[in-house]
Amino acid sequence: MHASSSPPPQAGFGRSLSTWLMTAVLAVAVVVTLASLNRLPGPLQQWVMRSLHVISLVPPAPPAQDDHDHDDHDHEHDGGDHDHGDHDHPHDDHDHEGHTDENAIELSPQARRSIGLTEGDVAISDFQRTITVPGMVVERPGWSRLTSIAPITGYLTAIHITAGQAVAPNQPLFEVRLTHEELVQAQSALLRTNAEIDVVNREIERLKGIGPEGLIPSKRIIEQEYELQKLGAVLQAERQALMLHGLTEEQINRIVSTRTLLQSIEVRAPQATDDGSRVLIVQDLPVDRGQHVTIGDTLAVLADHGTLLVEGEAFEQDVAEITAAALESTPLTAVFDAANGQEQRLDDLRITYVADQIATDSRTLHFYVTLPNELAGTPIGTGPRRYVSWRYKPGQRMLLRVPVETWKNQIVLPADAVAREGVENYVFLSKGDHFDRQPVSIVYRDPEQVVISNDGTLPPGTRVAMSAAQQLQLALKNTTGGGVDPHAGHTH
Repeated sequence: MHASSSPPPQAGFGRSLSTWLMTAVLAVAVVVTLASLNRLPGPLQQWVMRSLHVISLVPPAPPAQDDHDHDDHDHEHDGGDHDHGDHDHPHDDHDHEGHTDENAIELSPQARRSIGLTEGDVAISDFQRTITVPGMVVERPGWSRLTSIAPITGYLTAIHITAGQAVAPNQPLFEVRLTHEELVQAQSALLRTNAEIDVVNREIERLKGIGPEGLIPSKRIIEQEYELQKLGAVLQAERQALMLHGLTEEQINRIVSTRTLLQSIEVRAPQATDDGSRVLIVQDLPVDRGQHVTIGDTLAVLADHGTLLVEGEAFEQDVAEITAAALESTPLTAVFDAANGQEQRLDDLRITYVADQIATDSRTLHFYVTLPNELAGTPIGTGPRRYVSWRYKPGQRMLLRVPVETWKNQIVLPADAVAREGVENYVFLSKGDHFDRQPVSIVYRDPEQVVISNDGTLPPGTRVAMSAAQQLQLALKNTTGGGVDPHAGHTH
């Protein structure tokens, strides 16, 4: 009877195997769940961890008459029996070793230099609100371009310049051989008139040499003097005609003195301005040597870029503020990209004039700012063949910042001193060997400056990072594991 009342060994072995299989399946599920925890939000991660922890505390039902694994199971429960009421979780105590506070970051001196970090004290100052509009460098209409034309009809026998060359005032540009019949006749008439004047002068001298007792009456002398006056008037008219043909006073005097017709003339660059600082660049050279040209043909286009304009485009809502800035001669700033990739500024510029109509295609108001130019570097070449480059060139893009309003007693920081993360804005307080992140409220922001709300969170005199705030924010975010709780999923 005793033997018949005990269960067969095969049944106990089956229950043990079933229990082992259930435990293995549960273990696999726990591993998979733990592996995917980092993809879950923080609160959901914690709930799952607590649930798994509770499950791990419930022992599986022991199989009947199969107690060879009891010691091992008891050992596991003893080692895994956590007292959650007494456990020091990192969320409650941030002083455990190796912890980095989520709002503090420490940088090495090398890191500070690498990101160009600078520090400064918060101060109260006035802020000038500006509007920023796009602008482009343009030439001054009617002033920046000078066209050199053929003063006579003839052939180009010499071209003394090349495209892109800088020319000085009154420098020879071309030599034209005369073929214009009217100019040849005008020169011939000038020589004949001069010859007639010489004849009359000699006759007067001869008559005066006879003396008052001579037979020649004084009436004859008076007639010759009248003739001399008439020839003088004709000579003056002929000289003016030659000057209208393009001859200079010097060339005309040479014709008279040498008694020879001028066979070719030089075309020269325009005279210098009052200060003698004009530099002209050969912008276009549409002729060739040996080419036949007629009066008025373009020989060259010269550019004077010593002074240019910046054409600004303001939107319709900014028309009143731009007009007021022009009337009050408010100084504004032009910002452009330099060769090293950094922004450069031109301060104290003035609006020259504002267009009297809105552009129909872009619906913008054009206004123009005078831009004094300067030579970049030293000229290339020597003598008459020089090549220069201006710092500012037509077609170059700029931004114009026009002041429109002044706010008194504001906390103003550089734009690089404030980091933006979503809807939050932060500054970093300097604490000696580290920086603490401090949320702030923004009143106004432009590409250069930020106005901070003076609500007591950033008192004057506070030491803050004046640059590289966005780099500090990224470094802090990487240190704390981004937006996910860095302690979620920890096992203890």
